[in-house]
Amino acid sequence: MPEGDTLFRTAYTLRLALKDREITDFRSPLPELQNANLIGHQIIDVEARGKNLLIHLDDGRALYSHLRMDGSWHIYNPGIPWQKPERLAKAVIATREYIAVCFNAPVVELLTEAAIKRHPILSKLGPDLLKENFDWEEVLRRLRAHDAIPIGEALMRQHILAGIGNVYKAEVLFLCKANPFACVHQYSNQELKNIVYKARELLKQNIQGKPRTTRHALDKHRYWVYERSGRPCRKCGTTIQMRRQGMDGRSTYWCPSCQDE
Repeated sequence: MPEGDTLFRTAYTLRLALKDREITDFRSPLPELQNANLIGHQIIDVEARGKNLLIHLDDGRALYSHLRMDGSWHIYNPGIPWQKPERLAKAVIATREYIAVCFNAPVVELLTEAAIKRHPILSKLGPDLLKENFDWEEVLRRLRAHDAIPIGEALMRQHILAGIGNVYKAEVLFLCKANPFACVHQYSNQELKNIVYKARELLKQNIQGKPRTTRHALDKHRYWVYERSGRPCRKCGTTIQMRRQGMDGRSTYWCPSCQDE
């Protein structure tokens, strides 16, 4: 599933192509978008909220998409062949200059201003790690409200803080020497802030479009523990472990020695 840095870059690219441009054509195979009436409207902004994407229109509505595992947005010049077949397109936005195509996204909705405010996902999102006005104290408050769950699960809950996925969960907790299976209440406020700081730092380091990395070394291996189950820890040599965690059974990678606190 795309993480916060990926959505940040996607929003940035779409904003460059679409912001302040008039929609000349719109089409979608989704029944609920058949009468969207977007032609003639102007796109005023494109925004990422955690793992969610909003294309804002001049009438207050927004085209909302959640990419999950397989979704993606592409930008094309008119007349250029698409990289994926049109049958996979969930929404196509055309301006005079560019065509934006949303492929394979499981969620594409057109929302009014009121619907955005009461949306079951958007209305409950925690502070976005990549926003300039990121609210550290609000995240701490939300974490403390979930003291009884493991920190590895808490970091993945977007209503606590938005933007962390499986890669960053594993890498951040390793770098902070935090046991992913220890409950939130086992960590001090400062330790929780250090974890959140590190997550924000790594996300911000990876918004330029280069291959995501949490580790800078001459050997060019990009991760410390993620997807390294059965291999030696790059710091202590202990075998990296993987265990399924949470109701969704997401994979959690960790070093039993470095993260035994």
